[in-house]
Amino acid sequence: MGEALGAAIIGCGTIFPPHAEALKRMDGAVLRVVVDEDRCRAEAAAGEYECESAADYRRLLEREDIQVVHLCTPHHRHAEMAVELLRAGKHVLSEKPMAHSLEAALRISHAAERSSAQFGLVFQNRYNEASLKIREKIETGALGRLVCMKGIVTWFREPGYYENSPWRGRWETEGGGVLINQAIHTLDLLQWFGGEVSSIRGCASADVLHDVIEVEDTVHAALTFKNGVRGLFYATNAYLAHSPVELELIFEQGCLHQRQDCLFLSRDGEESLLGGPPSRAREAGGARNSAGKSYWGNSHGRLISDFYLHIREGRKFRIDEHEALKVMGLVSDLYRSSQIRRPPEVRE
Repeated sequence: MGEALGAAIIGCGTIFPPHAEALKRMDGAVLRVVVDEDRCRAEAAAGEYECESAADYRRLLEREDIQVVHLCTPHHRHAEMAVELLRAGKHVLSEKPMAHSLEAALRISHAAERSSAQFGLVFQNRYNEASLKIREKIETGALGRLVCMKGIVTWFREPGYYENSPWRGRWETEGGGVLINQAIHTLDLLQWFGGEVSSIRGCASADVLHDVIEVEDTVHAALTFKNGVRGLFYATNAYLAHSPVELELIFEQGCLHQRQDCLFLSRDGEESLLGGPPSRAREAGGARNSAGKSYWGNSHGRLISDFYLHIREGRKFRIDEHEALKVMGLVSDLYRSSQIRRPPEVRE
C-alpha cells in the first residue's frame, strides 16, 4: 500500500469523533495533528488519539508530513481554510456543507480546480446500503422509469443547541438552518437519485425557534428534474424526536421505501425487505462509528476510507467540488425562491 498518508483534523467538536475513529482504524493513514482554537479541547483530543495538538491551522500549510486535512469546523470557516490548504497542495475532506454560501463554495471549487490536491465533501449517506441499492435500481432500470420521489426529515433541536454554539442559527456564520445543516444530506440524495434539477421552489420559515434563531427551522420544496421526475422535500428541526429519514421512490413497476435504515420494495401488492442497515463489522476500513447517530447516517467510515483510496490510486473522488456545488446551488435557489416566491431561473 506504500507509506501511510499523514492526516490532520481541524475542529474537535461534535463531528470530530467519526473522523478520528475512522483514521484510527484505517490502514494507510495516520492522524498526526488535531487543531482547534480552543487549546484545551485540542489537547484533550490529542491525548485521546495520541497525536499532536495545535491552535492555528496555518501550521499545517508547510508540513510535509501532512497530506490530508479534514475540515470539521463551523460552516463559515470552510472556504477560508479549504482555499489555503488546497493552494498548499493539501488534500481536503470537508464536512458538509461545502461552505456557508454559494459564493464561498465557488471559491473552494476554483481553488480545487487549480490545485494538485483533491477536494472531497462528506455526504456519507450516499454510502449507506439503502442508498446504494436505490441507486442500483435506478441505473439498471430494474423497476422501470423513476416517476416521483419524496424525502422527509423530522428532527429536534432545542434552544441550547444554538445558544451553546453562537455561530449556529445565523445567516452570516451557519448560512441557514435546517436546510443547509441537517437536511442537506436528504436533498443531496434526491438530486443524486433524480439527476439534473430544472427547478426548485419552496418556503423556509422559523415556525417554532423564531425567538432563538434568525434562520429557518422548517423548509418544504417541490423539485422538477429535467427527465420529468417530480420530487417533494420536507424538513424540520421543530419536532420533539429524531425520527429516521424517510425516502420513497415510485417507479413504473414498483415502489422503494426507506424506513429505519431498511429498504423495502413494494410490488404487485406485496412488500419485501431488500436490505437492512450496515453492521459495524462491514464498515469499510474497519472504522467504528460509535460517535455517529443512526438518524443521520452511519457511513462516515466508508466515505473516509474511499477518499483515501482515491488519493492513493490517483483517481478523482466521486463527491468532488463539482458534485458538492450541485446541492449548494439547490440550497441557494431554494432560499431565494422562499424570499421571492417564484421559481428561480434554470442555472446553466
